[in-house]
Amino acid sequence: MADHCDDHEGCCCGGHHDHEHEGGCCGSHGHGGGCCGGGCHDDGRDQIAMFVVGPIETNCYAYISQGECMVVDAGDSGQAIYEHLPEDVRVKCIVATHGHGDHVGGVKALKEATGATFAMSPRDAEMASHAGEKNELGLSYDDDAPAPDLELREGDTLEVGTASFRVIEAPGHTPGGLVLLGSGSADHICFVGDTLFKGSVGRTDISGGDQAALEETLVRLKREIPPHTNVFCGHGDPTTMEDELAQNPYLR
Repeated sequence: MADHCDDHEGCCCGGHHDHEHEGGCCGSHGHGGGCCGGGCHDDGRDQIAMFVVGPIETNCYAYISQGECMVVDAGDSGQAIYEHLPEDVRVKCIVATHGHGDHVGGVKALKEATGATFAMSPRDAEMASHAGEKNELGLSYDDDAPAPDLELREGDTLEVGTASFRVIEAPGHTPGGLVLLGSGSADHICFVGDTLFKGSVGRTDISGGDQAALEETLVRLKREIPPHTNVFCGHGDPTTMEDELAQNPYLR
């Protein structure tokens, strides 16, 4: 598992996860600001790099397959994220699971550095466009997110290398929340943003939250996400759907 760094203003604690083997992300303790530690090694298998970014330790993921990269939730420090991705990969797309600033504040800088397509739900685009402003918790992030180049909706598919990710609309934490369920070489992988956490779920008492919608989403995810799936959350440790079905009180 990637360790947390003491400097939360930058991107910290890169690590990599080879999802064909047991265990989670691996990484090292960082030094100072910026993005630090870890990396991905090209041994022919898909890799997941994890970076913990920003003041509330948001998980940013880079899914790498056959030299292509999909970045999920470039929450802060977009330039630092770029600098710590492997040099031999092409960032194809930047995807936001939802529009809160801690998940989109780094998009502008990362997009400018890579030329990648930015994709998210149109339902959260207005919210994301204010990421650089102070939110109701008094926090702000690198920059306002740009308008999405690609608007994602239910059933859309994102492809990176030999991996595919199906878009599942998951309102509740925000109106435009999305879950990305992998197939192909990304089989058994799912990015859930702030919809689901290890032992918990996303809060609904902040901007865009809807408890009834979240409850409906969770019922659906119990059907849609196979138990053997590795679940990568927007904060905290990765988990598995099997463990959450057995232990998470919000999924019972």
